Amino acid sequence: MTRRSILALNAGSSSIKFALYDLVSSRDMQLVSRGTLDLGDKPTLRAKAADGTVQCDRPLTADKRRDAAIGEMLNWVQGEIGERNLICAGHRIVHGGSEFIEPVRLTPDIIDAIDKLTPLAPLHQPRSLAPVRAIAALQPDLPQVGCFDTAFHQTIDPLVRRFALPRQYEEQGLRRYGFHGLSYEYIAGRLSEISPIFAAKHTIVAHLGNGASLCALHGGKSIDTTMGFSALDGLVMGTRCGAIDPGVLLYFLLERGIAAEELQAMLYEKSGLLGVSGISGDMRTLEASNDPRAQEAMALFAFRAAREAAALANTMGGLECLVFTAG
Repeated sequence: MTRRSILALNAGSSSIKFALYDLVSSRDMQLVSRGTLDLGDKPTLRAKAADGTVQCDRPLTADKRRDAAIGEMLNWVQGEIGERNLICAGHRIVHGGSEFIEPVRLTPDIIDAIDKLTPLAPLHQPRSLAPVRAIAALQPDLPQVGCFDTAFHQTIDPLVRRFALPRQYEEQGLRRYGFHGLSYEYIAGRLSEISPIFAAKHTIVAHLGNGASLCALHGGKSIDTTMGFSALDGLVMGTRCGAIDPGVLLYFLLERGIAAEELQAMLYEKSGLLGVSGISGDMRTLEASNDPRAQEAMALFAFRAAREAAALANTMGGLECLVFTAG
Protein backbone atom coordinates (compact mmCIF):
# COMPACT_ATOMS: atom_id res chain seq x y z
CA MET A 1 0.00 0.00 0.00
CA THR A 2 1.43 3.36 -1.03
CA ARG A 3 2.12 5.55 1.97
CA ARG A 4 0.69 9.06 1.98
CA SER A 5 3.10 11.75 3.13
CA ILE A 6 3.21 15.42 4.08
CA LEU A 7 6.16 17.79 3.70
CA ALA A 8 6.45 20.57 6.29
CA LEU A 9 8.71 23.57 5.65
CA ASN A 10 9.82 26.42 7.90
CA ALA A 11 11.63 29.11 5.94
CA GLY A 12 13.44 31.40 8.37
CA SER A 13 15.83 34.28 7.92
CA SER A 14 18.98 32.13 7.97
CA SER A 15 17.75 28.58 7.36
CA ILE A 16 14.97 26.42 5.96
CA LYS A 17 13.92 23.54 8.17
CA PHE A 18 11.96 20.70 6.61
CA ALA A 19 10.40 17.42 7.70
CA LEU A 20 8.72 14.55 5.86
CA TYR A 21 5.90 12.71 7.64
CA ASP A 22 3.88 9.60 6.80
CA LEU A 23 0.18 9.70 7.65
CA VAL A 24 -0.55 6.86 10.08
CA SER A 25 -4.20 7.81 10.56
CA SER A 26 -6.44 10.81 10.02
CA ARG A 27 -4.94 12.40 13.16
CA ASP A 28 -1.48 10.88 13.58
CA MET A 29 1.75 11.26 11.63
CA GLN A 30 5.07 9.45 11.79
CA LEU A 31 8.34 11.27 11.16
CA VAL A 32 10.32 9.88 8.23
CA SER A 33 13.08 12.43 7.82
CA ARG A 34 13.97 15.95 8.93
CA GLY A 35 16.67 18.37 7.97
CA THR A 36 17.95 21.91 7.68
CA LEU A 37 19.16 23.98 4.80
CA ASP A 38 21.59 26.21 6.70
CA LEU A 39 22.10 29.52 4.90
CA GLY A 40 24.52 30.99 7.44
CA ASP A 41 28.25 31.59 7.05
CA LYS A 42 28.77 28.02 5.76
CA PRO A 43 25.69 27.01 3.73
CA THR A 44 25.01 23.32 4.28
CA LEU A 45 22.25 20.77 3.66
CA ARG A 46 21.76 18.35 6.55
CA ALA A 47 19.15 15.65 7.11
CA LYS A 48 18.54 12.70 9.40
CA ALA A 49 16.11 9.80 9.41
CA ALA A 50 13.67 9.40 12.29
CA ASP A 51 16.11 7.05 14.06
CA GLY A 52 18.91 9.63 13.88
CA THR A 53 20.77 8.08 10.97
CA VAL A 54 22.53 10.76 8.95
CA GLN A 55 21.08 10.89 5.45
CA CYS A 56 22.76 14.03 4.18
CA ASP A 57 25.49 16.38 5.41
CA ARG A 58 27.15 18.31 2.65
CA PRO A 59 27.96 21.88 1.64
CA LEU A 60 25.91 23.54 -1.03
CA THR A 61 27.08 23.87 -4.59
CA ALA A 62 29.01 26.92 -5.70
CA ASP A 63 25.71 28.65 -6.53
CA LYS A 64 24.66 30.02 -3.13
CA ARG A 65 21.60 31.92 -4.25
CA ARG A 66 18.61 31.18 -2.04
CA ASP A 67 16.42 29.93 -4.88
CA ALA A 68 19.16 27.60 -6.10
CA ALA A 69 19.63 26.25 -2.58
CA ILE A 70 15.89 25.63 -2.23
CA GLY A 71 15.91 23.76 -5.53
CA GLU A 72 18.76 21.59 -4.31
CA MET A 73 16.91 20.85 -1.07
CA LEU A 74 13.67 19.95 -2.86
CA ASN A 75 15.51 17.68 -5.28
CA TRP A 76 17.00 15.82 -2.32
CA VAL A 77 13.58 15.52 -0.65
CA GLN A 78 12.05 14.27 -3.89
CA GLY A 79 14.63 11.50 -3.96
CA GLU A 80 13.75 10.50 -0.40
CA ILE A 81 10.01 10.39 -1.10
CA GLY A 82 10.51 7.43 -3.42
CA GLU A 83 7.31 5.41 -3.69
CA ARG A 84 5.43 7.62 -1.24
CA ASN A 85 2.46 9.67 -2.36
CA LEU A 86 3.11 13.26 -1.31
CA ILE A 87 -0.36 14.70 -0.70
CA CYS A 88 0.41 18.14 0.76
CA ALA A 89 3.12 20.65 1.66
CA GLY A 90 2.66 22.85 4.72
CA HIS A 91 4.49 26.15 5.16
CA ARG A 92 5.22 28.60 7.93
CA ILE A 93 4.27 32.08 6.71
CA VAL A 94 5.65 34.92 8.82
CA HIS A 95 2.99 37.62 8.44
CA GLY A 96 -0.74 37.09 8.10
CA GLY A 97 -1.73 40.66 8.88
CA SER A 98 -5.24 41.11 10.23
CA GLU A 99 -6.80 38.87 7.57
CA PHE A 100 -5.08 35.49 7.95
CA ILE A 101 -5.66 34.13 11.45
CA GLU A 102 -6.11 30.44 10.55
CA PRO A 103 -4.34 27.97 8.21
CA VAL A 104 -5.31 28.52 4.58
CA ARG A 105 -4.94 26.72 1.23
CA LEU A 106 -2.28 28.52 -0.80
CA THR A 107 -4.03 29.25 -4.07
CA PRO A 108 -2.56 31.78 -6.53
CA ASP A 109 -4.94 34.49 -5.25
CA ILE A 110 -4.04 33.78 -1.62
CA ILE A 111 -0.32 33.82 -2.45
CA ASP A 112 -0.77 37.23 -4.08
CA ALA A 113 -2.63 38.51 -1.00
CA ILE A 114 0.14 37.26 1.28
CA ASP A 115 2.75 38.82 -0.98
CA LYS A 116 1.05 42.20 -0.54
CA LEU A 117 1.93 42.00 3.17
CA THR A 118 5.64 42.11 2.29
CA PRO A 119 6.02 45.77 3.45
CA LEU A 120 5.16 44.54 6.96
CA ALA A 121 7.93 41.92 6.87
CA PRO A 122 10.27 42.77 3.97
CA LEU A 123 13.04 40.40 5.08
CA HIS A 124 10.80 37.42 5.81
CA GLN A 125 7.72 37.41 3.61
CA PRO A 126 9.59 36.82 0.33
CA ARG A 127 11.56 34.04 2.02
CA SER A 128 8.36 32.47 3.35
CA LEU A 129 6.92 32.42 -0.15
CA ALA A 130 10.08 31.25 -1.94
CA PRO A 131 9.59 27.51 -1.21
CA VAL A 132 5.85 27.86 -1.90
CA ARG A 133 6.59 29.12 -5.38
CA ALA A 134 9.39 26.60 -5.91
CA ILE A 135 7.08 23.68 -5.10
CA ALA A 136 4.29 25.16 -7.22
CA ALA A 137 6.69 25.25 -10.16
CA LEU A 138 7.84 21.65 -9.60
CA GLN A 139 4.46 20.14 -8.69
CA PRO A 140 1.66 22.57 -9.60
CA ASP A 141 -1.10 20.12 -8.62
CA LEU A 142 0.24 19.51 -5.10
CA PRO A 143 -1.96 21.19 -2.44
CA GLN A 144 -0.06 23.64 -0.23
CA VAL A 145 -1.20 25.11 3.08
CA GLY A 146 0.09 28.20 4.90
CA CYS A 147 0.15 28.60 8.69
CA PHE A 148 0.83 32.08 10.06
CA ASP A 149 3.24 33.20 12.76
CA THR A 150 1.06 36.16 13.67
CA ALA A 151 -2.13 34.15 14.27
CA PHE A 152 -1.21 32.83 17.74
CA HIS A 153 -0.97 36.37 19.12
CA GLN A 154 -4.63 37.22 18.41
CA THR A 155 -5.28 36.69 22.14
CA ILE A 156 -3.13 39.68 23.13
CA ASP A 157 -5.20 42.37 24.81
CA PRO A 158 -6.06 45.36 22.55
CA LEU A 159 -4.34 47.69 25.01
CA VAL A 160 -1.08 45.74 24.64
CA ARG A 161 -1.38 45.73 20.84
CA ARG A 162 -1.88 49.48 20.56
CA PHE A 163 0.70 52.10 19.58
CA ALA A 164 0.38 55.63 21.00
CA LEU A 165 -0.32 57.02 17.53
CA PRO A 166 -3.43 58.78 16.22
CA ARG A 167 -6.26 56.26 16.37
CA GLN A 168 -6.97 56.22 12.63
CA TYR A 169 -3.64 54.50 11.95
CA GLU A 170 -4.57 51.48 14.05
CA GLU A 171 -7.74 51.20 11.99
CA GLN A 172 -5.42 50.99 8.96
CA GLY A 173 -3.54 48.03 10.47
CA LEU A 174 -0.69 49.77 12.31
CA ARG A 175 -0.54 47.78 15.54
CA ARG A 176 1.58 45.16 17.27
CA TYR A 177 1.15 41.73 15.68
CA GLY A 178 3.86 39.55 17.23
CA PHE A 179 5.75 36.76 15.48
CA HIS A 180 7.20 33.25 16.00
CA GLY A 181 3.63 32.27 16.84
CA LEU A 182 3.89 28.73 15.44
CA SER A 183 6.87 28.09 17.71
CA TYR A 184 5.03 29.46 20.73
CA GLU A 185 1.87 27.54 19.91
CA TYR A 186 3.88 24.31 19.74
CA ILE A 187 5.63 25.06 23.03
CA ALA A 188 2.29 25.82 24.71
CA GLY A 189 0.95 22.47 23.54
CA ARG A 190 4.04 20.50 24.56
CA LEU A 191 4.19 22.22 27.94
CA SER A 192 0.61 21.16 28.55
CA GLU A 193 1.53 17.56 27.71
CA ILE A 194 4.72 17.51 29.79
CA SER A 195 3.43 19.39 32.82
CA PRO A 196 -0.16 20.64 32.99
CA ILE A 197 0.77 22.32 36.27
CA PHE A 198 3.47 24.49 34.67
CA ALA A 199 1.31 25.07 31.59
CA ALA A 200 -1.17 26.92 33.80
CA LYS A 201 1.53 29.14 35.31
CA HIS A 202 2.98 32.48 34.19
CA THR A 203 5.49 31.42 31.53
CA ILE A 204 7.99 33.20 29.31
CA VAL A 205 9.17 31.37 26.21
CA ALA A 206 12.48 32.54 24.74
CA HIS A 207 12.72 31.84 21.01
CA LEU A 208 16.42 32.56 20.52
CA GLY A 209 17.68 32.02 16.99
CA ASN A 210 19.00 34.30 14.27
CA GLY A 211 15.59 35.88 14.64
CA ALA A 212 14.72 36.16 18.32
CA SER A 213 11.76 37.08 20.49
CA LEU A 214 10.13 36.38 23.83
CA CYS A 215 6.49 35.56 24.53
CA ALA A 216 4.51 35.73 27.76
CA LEU A 217 2.14 32.76 28.06
CA HIS A 218 -0.60 32.12 30.57
CA GLY A 219 -2.98 29.21 30.22
CA GLY A 220 -1.49 28.41 26.81
CA LYS A 221 -2.39 31.82 25.37
CA SER A 222 -0.20 34.70 24.27
CA ILE A 223 -0.38 37.63 26.70
CA ASP A 224 2.45 39.76 25.29
CA THR A 225 5.50 39.42 23.09
CA THR A 226 8.60 41.43 22.24
CA MET A 227 8.04 41.74 18.49
CA GLY A 228 5.44 44.23 17.37
CA PHE A 229 4.39 45.65 14.01
CA SER A 230 7.34 44.01 12.28
CA ALA A 231 9.87 41.26 12.85
CA LEU A 232 12.42 44.04 13.38
CA ASP A 233 11.23 44.87 16.90
CA GLY A 234 12.31 43.57 20.31
CA LEU A 235 15.53 41.71 21.01
CA VAL A 236 18.93 42.17 19.39
CA MET A 237 19.07 39.59 16.58
CA GLY A 238 21.57 38.18 14.12
CA THR A 239 21.38 41.06 11.65
CA ARG A 240 18.36 43.02 12.96
CA CYS A 241 18.64 45.87 15.44
CA GLY A 242 15.63 45.07 17.61
CA ALA A 243 13.82 47.84 19.51
CA ILE A 244 15.30 51.26 18.81
CA ASP A 245 14.39 54.87 19.61
CA PRO A 246 12.37 56.17 16.61
CA GLY A 247 14.34 59.40 16.93
CA VAL A 248 17.39 57.54 15.65
CA LEU A 249 15.51 56.71 12.45
CA LEU A 250 14.38 60.32 12.04
CA TYR A 251 17.98 61.43 12.49
CA PHE A 252 19.19 59.10 9.75
CA LEU A 253 16.44 60.22 7.38
CA LEU A 254 16.39 63.96 8.06
CA GLU A 255 19.91 64.82 9.16
CA ARG A 256 22.08 62.22 7.44
CA GLY A 257 19.99 62.06 4.28
CA ILE A 258 19.97 58.26 4.17
CA ALA A 259 17.44 56.88 1.69
CA ALA A 260 14.59 54.81 3.13
CA GLU A 261 15.73 51.72 1.20
CA GLU A 262 19.28 52.06 2.56
CA LEU A 263 17.95 52.50 6.10
CA GLN A 264 15.76 49.42 5.73
CA ALA A 265 18.72 47.34 4.58
CA MET A 266 20.82 48.58 7.50
CA LEU A 267 18.17 47.81 10.13
CA TYR A 268 17.30 44.36 8.78
CA GLU A 269 20.56 43.08 7.33
CA LYS A 270 23.52 45.01 8.77
CA SER A 271 22.65 45.57 12.43
CA GLY A 272 22.19 43.30 15.45
CA LEU A 273 25.05 40.97 16.33
CA LEU A 274 26.63 41.60 12.93
CA GLY A 275 26.52 45.37 13.29
CA VAL A 276 27.84 45.47 16.86
CA SER A 277 30.58 42.89 16.33
CA GLY A 278 31.58 43.86 12.81
CA ILE A 279 32.32 40.15 12.39
CA SER A 280 29.21 38.02 11.97
CA GLY A 281 25.55 37.68 12.85
CA ASP A 282 26.11 33.99 13.62
CA MET A 283 26.36 33.38 17.37
CA ARG A 284 28.56 30.32 16.77
CA THR A 285 31.13 32.46 14.99
CA LEU A 286 31.07 35.06 17.77
CA GLU A 287 31.47 32.44 20.50
CA ALA A 288 34.58 31.13 18.75
CA SER A 289 36.10 34.61 18.44
CA ASN A 290 38.44 36.31 20.91
CA ASP A 291 37.63 39.73 19.46
CA PRO A 292 36.26 42.00 22.24
CA ARG A 293 33.63 43.29 19.81
CA ALA A 294 32.23 39.76 19.57
CA GLN A 295 32.07 39.52 23.35
CA GLU A 296 30.30 42.88 23.56
CA ALA A 297 27.73 41.83 20.95
CA MET A 298 26.88 38.68 22.93
CA ALA A 299 26.72 40.65 26.19
CA LEU A 300 24.31 43.15 24.61
CA PHE A 301 22.15 40.29 23.33
CA ALA A 302 21.95 38.77 26.83
CA PHE A 303 21.30 42.13 28.51
CA ARG A 304 18.42 43.03 26.20
CA ALA A 305 16.88 39.56 26.51
CA ALA A 306 16.94 39.77 30.32
CA ARG A 307 15.47 43.28 30.30
CA GLU A 308 12.64 42.30 27.96
CA ALA A 309 11.91 39.18 30.02
CA ALA A 310 11.49 41.35 33.11
CA ALA A 311 9.05 43.58 31.23
CA LEU A 312 6.96 40.59 30.14
CA ALA A 313 6.92 39.26 33.69
CA ASN A 314 5.51 42.61 34.77
CA THR A 315 2.77 42.37 32.12
CA MET A 316 1.73 38.95 33.44
CA GLY A 317 2.09 39.85 37.09
CA GLY A 318 4.87 37.36 37.74
CA LEU A 319 7.13 34.66 36.29
CA GLU A 320 6.94 31.00 37.29
CA CYS A 321 8.32 29.12 34.28
CA LEU A 322 10.97 29.90 31.65
CA VAL A 323 11.27 27.89 28.42
CA PHE A 324 14.06 28.15 25.83
CA THR A 325 13.60 27.13 22.21
CA ALA A 326 14.85 27.72 18.63
CA GLY A 327 18.52 27.69 17.69
